[in-house]
Amino acid sequence: MTESNTQETGLTQILDRLPADREARVAFLHKLLGEGPCRQIGIFPLPAGFKLSVVIPVYNEERWLAELVRRVQVVPIPKELILINDQSTDGTPAILKQLEERYDNVRVFHQPKNMGKGAALREGFKHCTGDLVIVQDADWEYDPAEFPKLIQPIVENRADVVIGSRFIGEQHRVLYYWHSVANKGLTLLSNMFTNLNLTDMETCYKVFRREVIQSLNLKSDRFGFEPEVTAKIAKKKADGSRWRIYEVPISYSGRTYEEGKKIGLKDAFQALWCIVRYWAAD
Repeated sequence: MTESNTQETGLTQILDRLPADREARVAFLHKLLGEGPCRQIGIFPLPAGFKLSVVIPVYNEERWLAELVRRVQVVPIPKELILINDQSTDGTPAILKQLEERYDNVRVFHQPKNMGKGAALREGFKHCTGDLVIVQDADWEYDPAEFPKLIQPIVENRADVVIGSRFIGEQHRVLYYWHSVANKGLTLLSNMFTNLNLTDMETCYKVFRREVIQSLNLKSDRFGFEPEVTAKIAKKKADGSRWRIYEVPISYSGRTYEEGKKIGLKDAFQALWCIVRYWAAD
């Protein structure tokens, strides 16, 4: 037997010994590799009874939706999926019905009319029952495999809110230069008003303790959700303290307008308005 075959056999034996239960696997890997290295690669225990609420606003995503939900489902974290149909006009409603019938942890809600991403998220947050809440777009731009590292700072009680950043060290698809300029410009302006030092305010991936997101009085119907929620988590709580906010690097596989990208110049101007509006008043 060659050395490579011996190594493969040894690795197979180790993998075969891994328990099926997530927490038992974590304990096994901590013993094998050590707690420090495991924490560095996102292997950590979850509290007993932990559940993650994944809120997915959906509008005309028949091409991407079923595979996106499959990718969320295979993430080894106890979870519920809350999908909000924003009055899709393609085959999305039929796919949503199939998903709800196939998975017992999927719940689908339908908006009475097309109202925008922010309105869909507001509706979704009302139905969350998990310990943490994460926002997931219905396309493939953001990878659910990164859920563990996104929730880790909160699970370890270092944060109350975690924001994923596309601009601090992970791979990304090369696309529109002016989009990146606009994103960084809006983030800079938002930071000036909120006194935060974020690198990517406009990112989809935001994770909250459930009590945080359900305590916010959110109003934006469209893509103004991002600057609004950022402004509101930056403000002091009633007791004078502040929410603890962390930023985590994420990968990004942006899509083109031909592939279904929806955000445009109008939304950039709306974001500017929301930055000023929600800094000045609720």
